[in-house]
Amino acid sequence: MDLPSKVTLREVAPRDGFQSLPGFILTEQKIEIIEAVARAGVKEIEATSFVSPKAIPQMRDATDVMRGLPRSGCYYSALVPNLKGAQLAIEARVDNIVVVISASEAHSMANVRRGMKASIADLPAIFSAAKDQGVAVSGALAVAFGCPYQGDVPHEDVLALTEAYVENGAELIILADTTGMATPPRVESLIKSFKGRFAATDFALHFHNNRGTAMANLFAALGAGATIFDTALGGIGGCPNVPQAAGNLPTEDVVYMLEDMGIETGIDLVSIIEAARRLEEIIGHTLPGQLMKSGPRDPQLSAGGCILNPATA
Repeated sequence: MDLPSKVTLREVAPRDGFQSLPGFILTEQKIEIIEAVARAGVKEIEATSFVSPKAIPQMRDATDVMRGLPRSGCYYSALVPNLKGAQLAIEARVDNIVVVISASEAHSMANVRRGMKASIADLPAIFSAAKDQGVAVSGALAVAFGCPYQGDVPHEDVLALTEAYVENGAELIILADTTGMATPPRVESLIKSFKGRFAATDFALHFHNNRGTAMANLFAALGAGATIFDTALGGIGGCPNVPQAAGNLPTEDVVYMLEDMGIETGIDLVSIIEAARRLEEIIGHTLPGQLMKSGPRDPQLSAGGCILNPATA
């Protein structure tokens, strides 16, 4: 298999992860985790989302989070569902807006209470507003690999939505397995279709682990030519409108696997494990990530004199 020598990991725990939790994480704790991830070497962070606080109260401090972040060394994104969210994100000085639209009508109605056509109709105004302020725009496709209400999502529907993003000037397309319905053959097939239509367009994969296939899907995507992936510290995350949603690929687990395969991530393994463990302390319960439990390959590997895996000391 022809694998890349280097990949980019986009950290999405501060957005996808925190919005999935039943309780509100304090603003200063959100900033603490973002800073810890940045110190570990992560360069692209989806820091928050500008959504209705009535719908997702966990993100009601989006502006305060952006105001409190260090403004050097990292590229901060914020997810938005509509023009109003985009305008708020621009005012908050994000580097990149991630506009999300569902690839199925049923999920769009459940997720944002509006149809796909209405969401697509917002795109020219969103891209125009962002361009005026020098803010980049990425396009995310929810349920690109399957919808919990509709089932299979045809490739043509995914490609048609991608076309709308590309025509408006999207710098990156994010294909999201919001439901965890993807399997390696489906991943390979969709990437092949995407690259056949949009060979010059950068794309990322966003895998959830609802059905236990997320890491296998990442490996398949590597072989299919993907080099950008969304991951979440500790494996937290999940769409509020996907029944029994599970988390994302844990950043620390992905770093461990890729680096051991000789694929560079630019992320320090010790530091990202420490960040995951601090996140677990803040949230107050065991998180899905495995590496924070077992530690790196070297059981004596330490940072600042603190053995990462106390059970082996």
